[in-house]
Formats: sequence, C-alpha cells, structure tokens
Amino acid sequence: MTARPKFAETPHLLASASRVVAAEIEGLRALAGALDNGLGRPFGAAVAAMAAAKGRVIVTGMGKSGHVAHKIAATLASTGTAAFFLHPAEASHGDLGMISPGDVALALSWSGETPELRDVIAYCKRFGVPLIGVTSEPGSTLTGAADIALILPKAEEACPIGLAPTTSTTMQMALGDALAIALLEGRGFSAREFRNFHPGGRLGARLITVREIMVTGELLPRLTAEATLSEAIFEITRGRLGGVAVVDGAGRLQGAFTDGDLRRALPHAGLTAPVADHMTRAPVFAEPSLLAIEAMRIMTERPRPILLMFVCEGDTLVGAVHMHDLLRAGIA
Repeated sequence: MTARPKFAETPHLLASASRVVAAEIEGLRALAGALDNGLGRPFGAAVAAMAAAKGRVIVTGMGKSGHVAHKIAATLASTGTAAFFLHPAEASHGDLGMISPGDVALALSWSGETPELRDVIAYCKRFGVPLIGVTSEPGSTLTGAADIALILPKAEEACPIGLAPTTSTTMQMALGDALAIALLEGRGFSAREFRNFHPGGRLGARLITVREIMVTGELLPRLTAEATLSEAIFEITRGRLGGVAVVDGAGRLQGAFTDGDLRRALPHAGLTAPVADHMTRAPVFAEPSLLAIEAMRIMTERPRPILLMFVCEGDTLVGAVHMHDLLRAGIA
C-alpha cells in the first residue's frame, strides 16, 4: 500500500491561502475592468431583460457553475426578482416544463460548451425564451446561441494545476451579485420588502417595524394633563412600562411622564400635584412604520437614553414601545 505524502507544514499552507486569495482578487479586478470596458453594455441589456420579464429568471449551470447558479437564483429571489435554479441534466428528463412563456433564462458555463445545457438552449430558442449566457469563450456554442452574451475576462484559476474552478466561480458569483443588486436598485426594493423574504432569524428581527411590537389599546398607559401624581402612579403601575403618555382630549400626545419623573417630583410635590407640572413636554416619539432597529438607535443615542418611547400617527398617540420589547424581539 502506497504511503501518503507528508502533509505540508503550516507556513506553506498560509502561503497557499494568500496565493489563492490574491488570484481571486485579480479575477475580480479583471471583471470590474471589463464592466467598464465592453461588458457594461450587455450587462445593462441583461438587467433590462430580467426586469422586463413577466415570468421568472431561470438560472442554470452544471458542476461548479451549477452551484453558483443555485446561489444566484437564491439571491435574485431574496431581493425581489422571482427566480429559481433549473438543473440542466434534469431539464432533459421533464424539468424543461418548468420554463414558461415570459421567463428569461440565465445560463452559466465557463467554457460555453457544457453538453448538459444543449437541451435547455434548444428549448429556449424553440419557444422564444430570452437566453442570457455567461461564459469566458466568445466563440463558444453558448455565446452563439445567447440573445445576450456576458463574456467574462480570462483569469487564472487559483488552483496550482489550473483545473479546479476557483477564480472562475468567484467571478461568476460576483457577476450574479451585480445583476441582483442592479435589479434591486432599479426596482427601488426597500428594506421592508426585503423582510418579507427574510422573516426568520436576526436579519428578520432587524427589519421589524415599531407597529409590529408596540403596545396599543387598553394596554397603553395614558392620562390627561389634569391628572394628579397619585393617578399617574396608578396608571404607570397598571401599564407596566415605567411611564405614561400625557394626552389632550383629542388623544394628541402632549408629554411623557415616567417613574423617573415621579421620583424627581415627590420630594417637592404632593400626590395631588398635576402631572403637567412635572412631565416632559414634546417628548420624542416614533411613527409606526419606523424600523424597530432605528427606534432603538434613537432611544440609545440620546444624551440621556430612554427606555420608553411613544408612537404617534401625526400627533395622535397610537402606541408605545419599550426597550424590553425591542430586546425580546431580538433587535439588538
């Protein structure tokens, strides 16, 4: 049995890692340069074709290009462009039925000669589905068949024997990201829309709006300016938010009175003193549509951070959000 060669020492591994990263950086630099010199025109045409599609963007590729295509489809879908991955080998066995009129196909092949793509290409040509090809070979089959050809610049693979797709897949990935972000920006895709596709995890939490977590209705502590400190104690205790909104007869926010204000008032005022004499007038408030992460920033970056902020539509009180609500929602 042949003995395995001794594994390289750590310094050699670090040198290899640096060489790989440097090679891929050079590939990305070449791609950026190409976008400024010739590739920009077909890139713009590709973005326009995908934006105009009434259906979806069908992303396909084989091998490592297929893995990149998976990621591009996922990025497109998560940023507002309906898309999915089509495995080219499975396409030849019935999955071509996934392609519908109004779709646009985006096919990746570094060589432009991937045999598994032939049936996808033929189907697109037969049924008039716009085909965008991503390849590095201007004279390839994919380039000739594509309605829009995105010819990537040649670049050396980071693999020392020049065979494993490394730099090439990095460039494909970057181009896919560029397409997705160009579409996102062109559509004016908002953070709120982004959250619709990312409801889970910390990212989803950071895109929650104040409206979704604020206290409303009977749970919202409020008083009129004529109320006494004694009544304020009762309302603060009932609401369990550490404060109470002070409103006029029409429900417009006039001030805020917190348990801190109460402690500062009691050494000098009796329980029958009016809240209006001790409240914070014109307090900071949020709109219901404000992102909760932005509400947290407003509350914590003040000279004197606050734990409770009221929520108004116009100047009418509609809710309150406490720092604890933000923490429970996973905002921080």
